[in-house]
Amino acid sequence: MIEILRARQRISAHVRRTPLIHSPWLSDATGTRVSIKVESIQVSNSFKSRGAFNAVMARRERASAPNALVTASAGNHGRALAVAAETFKLPLTVFTPIDAPATKLDAIKRHGATLRAEGRDYDEAEKMAKQFAVETGAAFISPYNDADVIAGAGTVAFEIFEDAPDVDMLVLGVGGAGLISGMGTVARHLKPAARVIGVEVVASCAFQTSFRAGHLVEIVPGPTLADGLGGNPDPETITFGIVQRVVDDIVTVDERELALGIAGLVTAEHLIAEGAGAVGTAALLAKKIAPLGKHVAVVLSGSNIDTMKLASIISAA
Repeated sequence: MIEILRARQRISAHVRRTPLIHSPWLSDATGTRVSIKVESIQVSNSFKSRGAFNAVMARRERASAPNALVTASAGNHGRALAVAAETFKLPLTVFTPIDAPATKLDAIKRHGATLRAEGRDYDEAEKMAKQFAVETGAAFISPYNDADVIAGAGTVAFEIFEDAPDVDMLVLGVGGAGLISGMGTVARHLKPAARVIGVEVVASCAFQTSFRAGHLVEIVPGPTLADGLGGNPDPETITFGIVQRVVDDIVTVDERELALGIAGLVTAEHLIAEGAGAVGTAALLAKKIAPLGKHVAVVLSGSNIDTMKLASIISAA
């Protein structure tokens, strides 16, 4: 918790304090008060900037500050880390799946990072990035399996509870579980009775499977609109133990439910969300969470979606 407080102070000049807005649409659909934490307008258009800046800045404060960075990413962490690396003039290499969304890949290159879109999927991209770190000495910064990244992500929850102290449920997506680990830690300290609910997609639900088994279980991820949530976590990830302590439940949504969530955010709230950013909304609309709190905060974690894909989802919905 102390590290999350430090992260908040450290990154304040480089990230935005995003709004928590009341959603009449979701409130009507669920029969309870729902507010949306709009991290989709964060620097680099996702919450990932919080962890990326904290990881780079924390390392600069230490005696062993890196001369070069490397990461693996489905896109958002790579983009966020590219902005942070550009800010502090550090070379960065980003490994991604070969089919990562163009809007994310273009942004990584635009901020001066070396893009290696060569992985068959996220799992392979992560292995390639770790090998690159071994071979070159670059510091590997995981999108989730990194204490500084988790601490930065946790700052989202501080803002929610400051803006709405009566929030008694947090709903958010789970990929590598960095965001829910950080936010859940804050919730347990500031409001222990608040429930923390994670959301995955049916096509890639490594954490729900593992959470219920009581140990990490490797899955075979399938294709999904939520590209940012696909894949297995590092077998040595620190996030699973944290999830076991601070998360109350993990639910899943299917692709149709997710598409309706994305389309609904555009039509009802005029908010753009990528698949990974809309899973919490989709879970609420599909009534996957019961019982609900009296005031639910759902995190819209990112908006980096290709324009044609978004148009197709809206048209189909």
